[in-house]
Amino acid sequence: MLSRRSVRIKAMQLLFAVNRDHDLTVDEAKERFWKSINDTFNLYLLNLAVILRVTQIAQRDLENRKKKHLPNDLDKIFKDKIYNNSLIKNLEQNAVFKKALGPLQVDQYVQSDYYDSIYNEFAKSQPYINYITKESSNDDHLEILLELYRFCRQNELFNEIMEGYYGTWVDDKSVVIGAVKKTLKALPQEQDDFFFQFKSPDETVKDFGYNLFSRTLDNDEQLLGHIEPKLKNWESDRIAIIDMILMKMALCEMLGFSTIPTKVTINEYVEIAKNYSTAKSKEFINGVLDKIMKELEENGDISKVDRDL
Repeated sequence: MLSRRSVRIKAMQLLFAVNRDHDLTVDEAKERFWKSINDTFNLYLLNLAVILRVTQIAQRDLENRKKKHLPNDLDKIFKDKIYNNSLIKNLEQNAVFKKALGPLQVDQYVQSDYYDSIYNEFAKSQPYINYITKESSNDDHLEILLELYRFCRQNELFNEIMEGYYGTWVDDKSVVIGAVKKTLKALPQEQDDFFFQFKSPDETVKDFGYNLFSRTLDNDEQLLGHIEPKLKNWESDRIAIIDMILMKMALCEMLGFSTIPTKVTINEYVEIAKNYSTAKSKEFINGVLDKIMKELEENGDISKVDRDL
């Protein structure tokens, strides 16, 4: 699920935490790295769980409509098919999914009226009304579930649930959304454990992400020694903390990951700087890293192989 850029961002945020929290040990920081990786997968599971819980409210909606003394036309034809369809039932009955949700304790920590509120608002939407008023195929069920998920992502309560569980929701949102949409489109599934295809592979997380994070953390002084001579008219302690962290990570990547081209590395950290640092940081970081790259290449300190990671 996680891309190399996503992992870089997680590493950057933890290196920033180490810089600001002097009580945070190296070992604790490394444990936090793995927790942040697991949190992304748990966010994926939580998104699916909330979608499932919201669709379940349709059962109660059906019962309430049946009890009306003066039902309207929609009440008369209403069915709880957003819940009673093969896609959602496949998700609900998946033993592996149920087991994976257990430690999250969703029902204990998420107020049940949150689901009611989300469903009740969605039930007023035209796409849902259109869905109710016609016969539906699996394609129609999928489309309304995707529409529900779009609605959820714009809903304050839904985002409150996600942010309440995991502070990484804002940063992980794009990769989680992509995985959830792929999951909905793949339902129903015969294999119960298909969820685990969205666990980030060791190649991205361990071989690249953890090594990048730990090497940058462990070799802080050596990396600074490469950077400081290139800071013309700048004292290192006057540079934005995030900028220094990004340059150290980039340098570590240039020296330690032979399959990633140096230009790719520089471009990646410049892009991250655009979103996480100051307006001028991207030019500053690009300039310093370009000088370091040229010097390292001239000295033969960078060795690259002709294939991507």
